[in-house]
Amino acid sequence: MIKLKHTLLAAALLSSTAVMAADYDVDPAHTTVQFKIGHLGFSELVGRFDKFSGNFSVDDANPAAAKASFEVDAASVDSNHEPRDKHLRSPDFLDVKSFPKITFSSTAYEGSKEKGVLKGTLTMHGVSKEVAFNLVHVGEGKDPWGGYRSGFNATTTIKRSDFGVKYMIPNIPDEMTLSLFVEGVRR
Repeated sequence: MIKLKHTLLAAALLSSTAVMAADYDVDPAHTTVQFKIGHLGFSELVGRFDKFSGNFSVDDANPAAAKASFEVDAASVDSNHEPRDKHLRSPDFLDVKSFPKITFSSTAYEGSKEKGVLKGTLTMHGVSKEVAFNLVHVGEGKDPWGGYRSGFNATTTIKRSDFGVKYMIPNIPDEMTLSLFVEGVRR
């Protein structure tokens, strides 16, 4: 009887440890990568990138071990106006022929599983800079298809001039907000 109790306890500990640390692939059908920037002091333009991939890891027992990486196809920029999108792809802004990818790779996480700051290296327009995303855990659980999902929202503000994109400053402000609404499927 004691041996059975120890076996059950060991099995419970192993299964709870397996659930605490998990790796996820970003589900592009349920994830949005968006930007927001002012326009001439009259309005704010919201756009997005339609093609991207990424993954993240979380560990309930050790939130500081969280990691994330993203790769965005810069040419997939979509501001809901094709002539503007063509200009955004040009050397004035993203220069997608020279710099086809925007990437992020985390270097540290501070906070709890529910809320914190994810720091890392953002590379855009051929320039790499350290940025910090404010992160909020939205939720997690089993999905209707037998998988397990977890979702986060992450937001940061950058200066585009830090990445060599200076066209029309200050009419188009230097500061812009990047927001990610991420849902991942556990591997």
